Amino acid sequence: MKTKKLPLAFWIFIGLAVGILAGIILIPLEIAGMTGVAFAKSYIKPWGDIFLNLLKFVVVPIVLFSIASGVISMQDIRKVGSVGGKTVIYYMCTTAFAVMLALILASVAKSTGIFSELRTEGLEYTPPEGKSIMSVIVDIFPSNPITPLANATMLQVIVISLFLGFGILLAGEKGLTAARVVDSFNEVFMRIMDLIIKLSPIGVACLICPVVAENGPSILGNLVAVLAVAYVGYIVHAVLVYSTTLGALAGVSPVKFFSNMAPAMMMAFSSASSVGTLPFTLECSEKLGARREVASFVLPLGATINMDGTAIYQGECALFIASAFGIDLTLGQMLTIVLTATLASVGTAGVPGAGMVMLTMVLQSVGVPVEGIALVAGIDRVFDMGRTTVNITGDAACAVIVSKMEDKKLARKK
Repeated sequence: MKTKKLPLAFWIFIGLAVGILAGIILIPLEIAGMTGVAFAKSYIKPWGDIFLNLLKFVVVPIVLFSIASGVISMQDIRKVGSVGGKTVIYYMCTTAFAVMLALILASVAKSTGIFSELRTEGLEYTPPEGKSIMSVIVDIFPSNPITPLANATMLQVIVISLFLGFGILLAGEKGLTAARVVDSFNEVFMRIMDLIIKLSPIGVACLICPVVAENGPSILGNLVAVLAVAYVGYIVHAVLVYSTTLGALAGVSPVKFFSNMAPAMMMAFSSASSVGTLPFTLECSEKLGARREVASFVLPLGATINMDGTAIYQGECALFIASAFGIDLTLGQMLTIVLTATLASVGTAGVPGAGMVMLTMVLQSVGVPVEGIALVAGIDRVFDMGRTTVNITGDAACAVIVSKMEDKKLARKK
């Protein structure tokens, strides 16, 4: 009798549970003359970092070759424009909705006394150097092909892969050899990705353990309400928006979607990196029926510009920090937050902590003291885990929806 192989999601869940349990156990311990927290950070976290580094190593070549391969397989530049247009519209709409949802939930929390004025003396936070809109646009286009690949500057890598795909298409027969090389490299790195993904239960355990050990006690402090409101927003947005859009536009049931997305969601939760989770998201999206060429284009773009979870964090934290300083935001300021958070999501790196940069931009846009970020900075990693999970879930939902819409469009033409 053939035994049924347990799915990867099960082992990732086991890894997540073991990591959380180990983190809790380590909090009160003292090992080899150091605290349990220090032990977790010194001897457990490095193994998680190695796993994350392996994922980051494979992400750039996967983005480069999968997008180029996707463009080539579409065989028509106009089709790329059609997929790209639908993708950007979906991402922008869901991000704007996410900010509005966060502001509604935060307003309710404020009116019920959950968010209140706090002591803010002595708070310090140095905001990172900001960029103008035109600087952001200029930075999308690389001045050489090597630096973006070396630095994993995702928007520039996407631009390089698009031009590579377009160039091969326009070359016609002379580009066939290059097309085969791109497809070959794409397949090679997909196989490497499969090998790395097999290590994910161990990687997840090693990533989550030090986070739990370090943040366990602080989560139980005064900021538990802020975290609770954020996570309610994450769950409501994921269930409401993605379930509705998937059902209406792609005919995919929420149960099927979330059960298939479980491995990617657990990886995102433990790593807090959209880019690092990209190989998982790609695999899960294909299981849900997204075509490889569409998913290969939509998902890397989403890891860079789709920030639904981050947008919820921006809206909620902006209102919380304003409340802490005794500032009442007007309707106009709230609309400014919606606009700023939606636009700021474009080009924000899909790596841990990028949300802090966006939050600085949002606070500055409505005149709320950026020093208030110090109130939430200590538990930013806990926010980051939830918002990254929402971000990658939105990426996958978009990939499935756009793929199904393109299939319907193709069927009508026949």
